[in-house]
Amino acid sequence: MASSGLGRGWPLQRSFFFALGMGLVAYGLSPALMTAAHADLRVHMTQHLLIGMFAPLALVLGQPLTLLLRGLPLPLARRLTGALHAPPLRWLMHPLSALLLNVGGMYLLYLTPLYAAMLENGWLHLLIHFHVIAAGFLYTSVIAGVDPSPLRASFGWRLGTLLAGAALHAVLGKFMFAELYPRDTADSAEVIEAAARRMYYWGDLAEALLAGLLFWGWLKARDR
Repeated sequence: MASSGLGRGWPLQRSFFFALGMGLVAYGLSPALMTAAHADLRVHMTQHLLIGMFAPLALVLGQPLTLLLRGLPLPLARRLTGALHAPPLRWLMHPLSALLLNVGGMYLLYLTPLYAAMLENGWLHLLIHFHVIAAGFLYTSVIAGVDPSPLRASFGWRLGTLLAGAALHAVLGKFMFAELYPRDTADSAEVIEAAARRMYYWGDLAEALLAGLLFWGWLKARDR
């Protein structure tokens, strides 16, 4: 057991998962991978999967909000808890909002000129990467977060949103493969098809892991 700032035990596995998630983000944003992803849609898709789907799973298992609240002085922890109940965050934590920001963002990136514009604008590139990480973490937290939260939707809502997200993700991968999206880039048809396959199959794996986390949390809550 690792110890927290308040002297209470902190499970070592939570620290491991949080470190794993941060490691995946760091690797996904490393200069070598950023340079390769800029030139090859297949590498970009790998980067997207790492920072937007797999890293959030590990980060959520690290329970960062619980650790933060434990480590803060009590008055600050109470203020943060109050802020988390504010109306904008209540809207943001709704499953449909998280779905729109996460999967909707993918549709916007790959089916519009946004992807081609991103390759030409460094600040836009950084902003989109931030969105991918933040939206992926929000979506994972809303669907299967293990931090205690009074804002969490019912199991039915979360399961339905996960199934809808998985279906929309699969449709996007197939559409990119069939219609060769994104357009107006230097990537060949073979590269675009390979990137779409990567999104489809590795995205399925990430969503299966997310479903496992959702059911694991549901079983734990039922046992309590």
